[in-house]
Amino acid sequence: MNDNDTDTGINTEGEQDAIRQARLWRDNGWTASVIKNEDDDGWAVAMTPDGQVEPALVGPWTMGRDKKNPKPLDTSAFNTLVKTASEFVRRHEQQLHASLHREIEIDHAGARVTVALDIEPDEENPTATLRAMDASGDELGHARVSPAFKLTRASAAAWADAGFSAHAVR
Repeated sequence: MNDNDTDTGINTEGEQDAIRQARLWRDNGWTASVIKNEDDDGWAVAMTPDGQVEPALVGPWTMGRDKKNPKPLDTSAFNTLVKTASEFVRRHEQQLHASLHREIEIDHAGARVTVALDIEPDEENPTATLRAMDASGDELGHARVSPAFKLTRASAAAWADAGFSAHAVR
């Protein structure tokens, strides 16, 4: 143990120290924990990003040669798990962004207009904003709408036809 090590695995600078054990491996911002699979007799590996309580990804883990215990983690396996878990988190973030931000381009008054719906998630009071921008990025109008507002070409065109009035989309 060096001067920065503690029982928690966090050094005095707040960074997590690397751990390289057969069933627990922590490095590069991730922790891999080999756990008993609750659904059967096998094993699973849980990949948890540093600072998170819940794993970002849980998947099956290989049995060892004795067919009872898990195969021990190693550098190669851990690096593959980090890559897979990072890609999974990135895809999830992209899907979340896509569900909270939508854009449609329409033709209005002989010009191309982008209508965007941005949803701010909140468990108690989610909000949403509808914005219209011209080709140069200048705002033509904005309105607060329900987070359940359906942005379609028809709804965007109707809003444009109403002069991008906040009252036209309620």
